Amino acid sequence: MSDLPLLILALLAVAIFLRIDFIYYIAYVCMGIYVWSQWVTPYTLGKLRLTRHFQKNAFLGERVPVELIMENTSRLPLPWVQFVESVPITLRTSKPADQAVTFMPRERKVIHYEISAMRRGYYRVGPTLLAIGDLFGFIEKSARLPSNYLTIYPRIIPLQRLGFSSRLPFGTLASTQRLFEDPARPSGVRSFRSGDSLRYMNWKVSARREELLVKTFQPAISLETMILLNLNTEDYSDRNRYDGPEWSIVVAASLAAHLASTRQPVGLATNGVDPLNGPVETTRVDGRDYNFDEESGRLLRPSTSEQAEAAARFNLPTVPPKNGREHLMKVLELLARIEADKQYGFHSWVPKACLNLNWGVTILTVTPKGDEITCQVLHRLVRSGYNPILLVTEPSASFGNVQERARRLGFRAYLTAQERDLDQWRKVGVLLP
Repeated sequence: MSDLPLLILALLAVAIFLRIDFIYYIAYVCMGIYVWSQWVTPYTLGKLRLTRHFQKNAFLGERVPVELIMENTSRLPLPWVQFVESVPITLRTSKPADQAVTFMPRERKVIHYEISAMRRGYYRVGPTLLAIGDLFGFIEKSARLPSNYLTIYPRIIPLQRLGFSSRLPFGTLASTQRLFEDPARPSGVRSFRSGDSLRYMNWKVSARREELLVKTFQPAISLETMILLNLNTEDYSDRNRYDGPEWSIVVAASLAAHLASTRQPVGLATNGVDPLNGPVETTRVDGRDYNFDEESGRLLRPSTSEQAEAAARFNLPTVPPKNGREHLMKVLELLARIEADKQYGFHSWVPKACLNLNWGVTILTVTPKGDEITCQVLHRLVRSGYNPILLVTEPSASFGNVQERARRLGFRAYLTAQERDLDQWRKVGVLLP
């Protein structure tokens, strides 16, 4: 109440002029209450502890419980505390937390609510706005609990639902070039040579033949796998400008999850936009500023196309091939944030994305079309010593021609369209490999 000091001065002036002790008493009481409120409200606000706890990662369709823990650590009561929790509309399962509560000394309250992971993305949960005041309404102070961030991974589906009717068309390949021997592929025994490991000694056969024999294995090349994800919107048909890139991301996530489950090294490169690598905007995350949609709470792509193109040119979203669950989470986090854009052409980007890959790497190319230019780009990868595989995500009545063209150019092509499209092409006789 900003007029209270003026009221106190007016009461003092009237008391001095009329010499009435009762008015002096009212002025002193109001002054005491005002001074007390000016001190105690900021003090109790500083003693109020507010924390937010929830799981920072979730898969599509999960419900994520959130805990807001509020604790009054002072010895003074809080007459009223109002808090408003900001929750993205796309994540809400009920009304957002918006309450006014009273705290006794050393009291602790826990507020529970849930958010629903309905769409992949990188979301802002919060901030929480606090308002606190005295019992008489003389003063009101506010505070803010910073936001936390939730990553919702893309959907992962079994490979059979991607259209693969047989075993995986990629993985560890047999080779006549003896890069190393695979212990899981025994082929016989041979005489012991200096330098052979004792772990591969075949003691039973050695005892029977009375000579030292060593196990032999079939040669193999354990190929790393790199997923190249085309998110250039210009390559998708007009009716698939939104659903098409989303399905391609689902395909890439499913492939990465399967490869990681078989303990194969897998990486990801894409020509899409990672908003965390874009130009700074408004909201600070880990020491940097980013732009979030105020309504949905979702991390947005860079607002200026020229800035986005410059950022992507020097920092294309890439995760090098490795194995392990922790590495898979890095791949899925990138796929959760990535956005389709028309900033970087697929055909000019592919050769640059493969520059630092090892010889013989399997390159799973997830793209909407298998046109002649795309096949020529993959043919150049074949000639460079890579093992490209084309995964087409948009249905086509001429996909048989795409397969034949790919076969002539030295690689394989597979149709991985959405399930409703797969069913449609099966009915008309388009068989998958």
